[in-house]
Amino acid sequence: MTRTLSLLVASAVLMQIVESPAPAGQSSPMPGGSVASADTIVHPLPFEVLITAPRMTVPLKTCPAGTTIVGRDELKGMPRGAAIDEAMFLVPGVKVDNQANGERVHMSIRGQGILTETGIRSIKVLLDELPVNDPTGLAPDFFDVDLNTVERIEVLKGPATSLYGGGAAGGIINIVTQNSPKTPLFGEFSTVAGSNKFWKGFGQFGGDVSDVNYRVSLSRTGGAGYRVHTGFWQNNVYAKATYTPGAAFQITPILSWVNTYHENPEGLSLAQYMRDPTLPNDDAVPYNEHMEVDRTTTGVAGVVRFAGQNEIRFNGYVRHSAYTEANNHVFDHQILTTPGTSVQYTLASGASADGFRNSVSLGTDLEWQTNDEQLNPNDHAVEIASVIARQQIRQRGAGFFLLDMVDVGREWNFTGSVRLDRIHNELADLMKTDSTDNSGKADFSNVTGRLGLTYTPGGNFTVYAAWGEGFIPPSTEELGTNPAGYGGFNRDLSAATSQSIEAGVRGSPGKSLNCDLTGFFMTTKNDFDRYRIPGRGNGEEGTFYRNIGRSRRYGAELSAEFRPSDALGLRLAYTYSHFTYDVDSPIPILMDDTTIHRGILGGNWLPNSPQHRLALVARCEVSDDITLSVNAETTSKSYIDGANVESEAARPYTLFGARAAARVRLGGLSGELSLQGRNLGDMRYVAFTEPDSGGNSYQPGPGREFFLGLSVRL
Repeated sequence: MTRTLSLLVASAVLMQIVESPAPAGQSSPMPGGSVASADTIVHPLPFEVLITAPRMTVPLKTCPAGTTIVGRDELKGMPRGAAIDEAMFLVPGVKVDNQANGERVHMSIRGQGILTETGIRSIKVLLDELPVNDPTGLAPDFFDVDLNTVERIEVLKGPATSLYGGGAAGGIINIVTQNSPKTPLFGEFSTVAGSNKFWKGFGQFGGDVSDVNYRVSLSRTGGAGYRVHTGFWQNNVYAKATYTPGAAFQITPILSWVNTYHENPEGLSLAQYMRDPTLPNDDAVPYNEHMEVDRTTTGVAGVVRFAGQNEIRFNGYVRHSAYTEANNHVFDHQILTTPGTSVQYTLASGASADGFRNSVSLGTDLEWQTNDEQLNPNDHAVEIASVIARQQIRQRGAGFFLLDMVDVGREWNFTGSVRLDRIHNELADLMKTDSTDNSGKADFSNVTGRLGLTYTPGGNFTVYAAWGEGFIPPSTEELGTNPAGYGGFNRDLSAATSQSIEAGVRGSPGKSLNCDLTGFFMTTKNDFDRYRIPGRGNGEEGTFYRNIGRSRRYGAELSAEFRPSDALGLRLAYTYSHFTYDVDSPIPILMDDTTIHRGILGGNWLPNSPQHRLALVARCEVSDDITLSVNAETTSKSYIDGANVESEAARPYTLFGARAAARVRLGGLSGELSLQGRNLGDMRYVAFTEPDSGGNSYQPGPGREFFLGLSVRL
């Protein structure tokens, strides 16, 4: 039964096939849809699935990078469907820190972006082909993504800068939402509620009429959180309509709106954590530390095919955001307008029976952003009318890339790409005087490349290897926190770079086993480091950034699925990370308590980087209508900063969970009733750490939680 369901899921992922004059032997996906090739139907193995994250439609087996696909089966098993950490549970190499168990997260891949205060750094995030990142490569959050609407998530790990620019030095998160089924009208409703006053209501409707496939979703999520001052709520609306008048053309308009509010409890000292992990930082409640975002995105993605194997893909969008964050010193107000566009031309030659096939792609990404920012004092949760700083930041990014993919016979595939990026930041101080002017400019540019090779000696087995360069320009957040004063740019920052090699194998060594194993080695220069200046509040407790030197990182990532019988299945993800500083002399760490002397030493571990992480899910089909599963995750210790003080390390932990789901039928309706528990042992643990000059480095994880869910399809 499990194998049958797996085949059905694979078919669902590949169901939206567009018959078109794509390169022989391939099928190119239209925007927002999924595709299949003849090979995929005959051999429905995971590595035969076509993916689009590498900017060319390729089977997973010919992608020369560690890659994981999160499909509907995994997404349906999420306990809450609230934040992206649930979807990434079985993705090795990806670390997601959930800030207060809400929808606000911080993500890193292979340690890239691990020290950014908020948001997603060094990772390119695409939602139905539209980028979430700003021109500097920062993706502020995943608030626009309602996981109930997602069809699949493609996670490509390793430097992809030569494909998507400075925002992809660590990898790519490509999110594809669902299309409506082939029916004039459908509807779906779901709700989930549980511990810590969590609740979510979700509904969507749509249909397939003539040449248009449309879908509209609406949801509201909220919760009190498991610590004091961790309440949150969010409204999300997402709509898309795919118009396909013929095989050679398709266009998809997209509209999304999100409004979210998150209280911020901040981290705790070790003594506070040991006393009561549910309490907030001493400043969080008196200053009502929180953030709020109101964002609207309108965009369009499309494809035109002509003259045989010629193809042009394009997209354009405008994102408008109103952002407010209150910390213990200031209210930070930002109004951001972010337009952008991409155009990519591809020419393919050769038929599937030919011994030599080639696809060449040339394109450009153009992005802009205007940020009108104002800082007002925070006097114990009261916003003072006086203005500390008022400034306008204008940014633009231009990237030009060339990508080539060559197939030799049925066994060898070669890929190569090169890209030029130019990023411009300009700040106008709107409060400048004759004696004080924080206006300034900051420009960053680089040329990056990537080479990859795959060898498929048999139908079920692939070996791959790749080399790539990373380029990480300072983001808006990093540039905008000026250690020299309120307002203005941090003028001391330069871009970080990296070199990486990786090799791996993927495939099915037996009828019951699918696996993907990758090893990598990476060196970085001018890594970004977070530090604090006591008493400064241009950021949370005065968080600032500097270039710290070099690091060496190597590791291994394993994902596997084992199906010993039709009724049983086991999936696991294991990550081994060895991330250390490579500095020639100690780098001092400034503490509030000046009697404490510590520093970053060469060979010390990077903060918040556990050496071992393991997640697994075992599933049993008790009957056609009842499914039971258990899950576990274990994480080794991690250090709070580069000094690696053993007594301050976050200790290892192991968590257990379980889920029971039953299919329900009511008249002409069908649905599912589920009960899920997390951290069933009610373990006290530190979910993640972050450097802090006052020692408030510990972010506690939630205790035992239960969630009851119901979904109904009309």
